[in-house]
Amino acid sequence: METLPLTLAFIGIGALIGLSGCGSAMGTAIGAQATVGALKKRPESFGSFIVLSALPGTQGLYGFAGFFILQDLISPEMSLLQGAGILGGGLALGIAGFLSGKYQGKVCASSIDSIGSGNDVFGRALILAVFPELYAIIAFASLFLIRGIL
Repeated sequence: METLPLTLAFIGIGALIGLSGCGSAMGTAIGAQATVGALKKRPESFGSFIVLSALPGTQGLYGFAGFFILQDLISPEMSLLQGAGILGGGLALGIAGFLSGKYQGKVCASSIDSIGSGNDVFGRALILAVFPELYAIIAFASLFLIRGIL
């Protein structure tokens, strides 16, 4: 039995979940740090702060959902193409989720700081904060395309 395809698949799944989860953890922590500072000035804006702090958490969810898209392809009898496809898709979503989560957290932190300073920017800030997430969504959607090939 050839173990290389299965090994590649497990590395891909690990990257998929691990990297996107790390990006979400970093992004939400960046937003939460800004929230702690902004709450000193504007405690009544906690609802806006919590939405912006939580937004980078979605990348980790995309990674977790990506596992469910690919899991039924993983078996001891899988082909090298399937293993490589899962590795490629896992790296694509893992890296995109990591970077978009981190940078989305920075956009959210800037937005939180601005709201904390008294600016009424929540709606516009939310729109801007979604831009980095678009690339994690594209990588997530690519898993469906990769799965169709495999």
